[in-house]
Amino acid sequence: MDPRLFIGVGAFLLISGSARGSNDTTPLVIWHGMGDNCCNPLSMGAIKKMVEEEVPGIYVLSLMIGKTVVQDTESGFFKDVNEQVSFVCEKLAQDPKLKAGYNAMGFSQGAQFLRAVAQRCPNPPMKTLISVGGQHQGVYGLPRCPGESSHICDWIRKKLNSGAYTDAIQKHLVQAQYWHDPLNDDLYKQHSLFLADINQERVVNQTYKKNLMLLEKFVMVKFLQDSVVDPVDSEWFGFFVTGQAEKTETLQESALYKEDRLGLAEMDKAGKLVFLATDGDHLQFSREWFNAKLLPYIR
Repeated sequence: MDPRLFIGVGAFLLISGSARGSNDTTPLVIWHGMGDNCCNPLSMGAIKKMVEEEVPGIYVLSLMIGKTVVQDTESGFFKDVNEQVSFVCEKLAQDPKLKAGYNAMGFSQGAQFLRAVAQRCPNPPMKTLISVGGQHQGVYGLPRCPGESSHICDWIRKKLNSGAYTDAIQKHLVQAQYWHDPLNDDLYKQHSLFLADINQERVVNQTYKKNLMLLEKFVMVKFLQDSVVDPVDSEWFGFFVTGQAEKTETLQESALYKEDRLGLAEMDKAGKLVFLATDGDHLQFSREWFNAKLLPYIR
């Protein structure tokens, strides 16, 4: 989301000392959220630096969508998600440092985009996927989107409310591609260019399912005081019960899980799904928490 949401993260990350690790490490690929970019020193830049300090010798690739940080930021709002995923798949496949496999960590919308990479592009192999506040069942609202991109967010809200599933908005507005309207389920399934596809809402793509199940671990972090993601249960693959926008259901209560369209039920039984929760607003966590809860999946 907006890079200013990361200011607390950046401050926390600069406080603690670093631990020593092994040089024989699995590379890490990170993908930022809406309004952010690959290299912001208060967000992804701080995360990259912190991981490199905690795990000496690790190769960390912070994804840039475009040729500049400005293009990267704009892509998070306006570049077709399927095109972004294809771009990343090609970039990863061409990186010799990732040939033997990598771990992935996505922040906010970057998490669901990396899940699409796992489902569509198994080479090089993604070993562990860490979703930090990712909206895996989409969102139904943008309740808070502060900071320097607020004028863009206001415009996005108006477009989503007036016609999220029109061809023009679906094609050119990133947030429309994971807009999930529980009151118009058929419209969502028919016209969602991204989320309905990777969540197997129209047909079951067995390749998607097989590829996702290749993950060793799928870690999902939910922020209990999240004021950005609506509903927050989407961060654990839950969502509103279809037909209304008040009552939510968990992943385990959903048709996606019961029909096991993505293999999540089988992964859950095998101990591959990890559900973590932390107090705090969207993407707000300390270095101490990161080291204790997420670093073990990176080392």
